[in-house]
Amino acid sequence: MSRRAASGLLLLPGVALLAFGFLYPFGVTLFAPPAAEHPDVLGKLGGMLGDAYVLEVAARTIRVAALTTVICLLLGFPVAYLISRAPRRRQGLLLALAVFPLLLSTVVRTFSWLVILGRNGLISSVLVDLKIVDGGTQLLYTEFALVAGLTQLFTPIMILTSYSSLSHIDARLEDAARGLGAKPGRAFRSVVLPLALPGVLVGATLVFAGAVTAFTTPLLLGGTRNRTLATLLYDYANVKLDWSAASAVALIMTVLVLAASWISGRLSRVGAV
Repeated sequence: MSRRAASGLLLLPGVALLAFGFLYPFGVTLFAPPAAEHPDVLGKLGGMLGDAYVLEVAARTIRVAALTTVICLLLGFPVAYLISRAPRRRQGLLLALAVFPLLLSTVVRTFSWLVILGRNGLISSVLVDLKIVDGGTQLLYTEFALVAGLTQLFTPIMILTSYSSLSHIDARLEDAARGLGAKPGRAFRSVVLPLALPGVLVGATLVFAGAVTAFTTPLLLGGTRNRTLATLLYDYANVKLDWSAASAVALIMTVLVLAASWISGRLSRVGAV
């Protein structure tokens, strides 16, 4: 038996499991939901593309996800860089502290924002004490609350993926660039960033996809005033019992995630040239 045939046989169980355990039910749910008496997912999708409310929810989802990705990158990459340049014996502890929030429940982390952003919460109390506002300020159920909650949720993922790339970059390369006359900023842009780009793009893709598909945080912090596609999907599936519409929303979310992955792949190839 050839090596290629042997490799194919070894891959066959995993491919079969992926096909029948994920791809098949995924395709059925998207295009022919069994809970719908007369599934017309593509018809519902066409109607949604002309529905101003659905387009507004989709635009809000993209806007919040993109802003969350940018903030996570601005917060997470410097932390990952500092951890990667710390002494080896301390890197494990620092990385564990940075990603510790991932061990906590999403619900627990999101409820903390209810305390902070409520009308009688910490931020509102500080603004009143500083006499910036006269009464309590309601920051819940706004896009600001969505971005804040999702940023807290996904920054550890950005730190982890960025660190995975930065930890493999020899610090002596940056030192050599500075020794050849490059200023620290120039050495960082010319040496560190290009080499760390794959990990950064993976992190950005994961954060964007997670923000698009997140449910608990948008439900608690956005409410019905600022719906996202995930909460709209829940409304169609569990409140209105319109499974065709729910599948159409799921299809839109899938396209957004695939588009983000495609853009990330293109940027990665451009950076590698």
